[in-house]
Amino acid sequence: MAAQETSGSSLNDTPSGERVHIAFFGLRNAGKSSLVNAVTGQDLAVVSDVKGTTTDPVRKAMELLPLGPVVIIDTPGLDDEGALGELRVKRALQVLGNCDVAVLVHDASQPMTQAERDLLDVFKSRKLPYIVAHNKADLLERPCQASPYTGNPSRPLLRMGGDEQQVPNESGGTQGGNALFVSALTGESVNALKERIASLAKRAPSEKRLVGDLLTPGDIVILVVPIDKAAPKGRLILPQQQTIRDILDSGCSALVCQDGELSHVLNSLTVRPRLVITDSQVFSKVDAIVPKDIPLTSFSILFARYKGDLRTLVDGAEKLSRLHDGDKVLISEGCTHHRQCGDIGTEKMPAWIKAFSHAEPEFSFTSGGEFPDSESLKQYSLIVHCGGCMLNQQEMTSRLERAREAGVPIVNYGVAIAEMHGILRRSLEPFSL
Repeated sequence: MAAQETSGSSLNDTPSGERVHIAFFGLRNAGKSSLVNAVTGQDLAVVSDVKGTTTDPVRKAMELLPLGPVVIIDTPGLDDEGALGELRVKRALQVLGNCDVAVLVHDASQPMTQAERDLLDVFKSRKLPYIVAHNKADLLERPCQASPYTGNPSRPLLRMGGDEQQVPNESGGTQGGNALFVSALTGESVNALKERIASLAKRAPSEKRLVGDLLTPGDIVILVVPIDKAAPKGRLILPQQQTIRDILDSGCSALVCQDGELSHVLNSLTVRPRLVITDSQVFSKVDAIVPKDIPLTSFSILFARYKGDLRTLVDGAEKLSRLHDGDKVLISEGCTHHRQCGDIGTEKMPAWIKAFSHAEPEFSFTSGGEFPDSESLKQYSLIVHCGGCMLNQQEMTSRLERAREAGVPIVNYGVAIAEMHGILRRSLEPFSL
């Protein structure tokens, strides 16, 4: 299975949120980074004999054949020490939130520790597909010759100080279907590991569609795309690209215009459009233009349905009208970008919430991979999240679950904006809730 790096700027790239995320976990000096490099065939991660070389999760989007587009994640050691080490471990464990397949890299020359066993329990409790890679098999006197799929293979022996010892695995018994002895140094069984990862990552095609399930071949869909100074010059942003592609894949036509051109486009059509999809920031303006008999929704609401649980986010919108002075509101975005004047997350959304709730809440902000755990979320009265186009479904589901565990309502940008402008009911009419 070969690996190929992908350019982050190509419009042909599979978005990160649509890629299989494969994360490597383990203790310091278990050989995680070396094994990542062996699996990918690249010097993706820094390798050193010094413990703690990997200080933050390292992500790389690439093609891992025959699996296809993936994100490989190398994490800090689970046994890192000190206050800074605890923070690194916490960040490593946060990766579980957007991980589709986990690889626990264990040093085969050492007994399995409680920290490693505890992590295996987490994999199992989350029903996360995983494999244990017993690395440094080259240090074993008699490498395991049996197939990892046969069950009950001959156990490899480890020579330590002249004594021969059996190498333990994660269950304390023989090596099973979730374990494989490998060597990043010699390449032993690395191909078998890649094949095993691919088999774990193969999932049934998702039945979720952004918009295609709402359409019939031949339909016309109007996309309202305001071009503001925050939009990347010369191209459409990711939600717009993905929606257009899904419309075309459905055998339908997409008409794209700005909000100022919408009336002209509607009047020029001889065929009634099946749906109008708008950027949330001009929701109210578009609602006033589009006739009530034409279904209307937003990109953000489509992504709420596609990446998470639309019902949960709609329920969370009820909290917007019940906020009080001093209530803490978390506004979270899944991507990081340069903040500009009029930024929707840090400026527009707080202003809309204050006006709608007639209250003065306290706002906090997170972006990118930063999202609090369930215990930290308990301080908030409401979470307002972006559409999540840069997050994979696993990560968005994890964030919704953390909010549920904390007992905190959560709503996304599109649902919140529709609620605050009095058009939520109309924006949900295309869906069955």
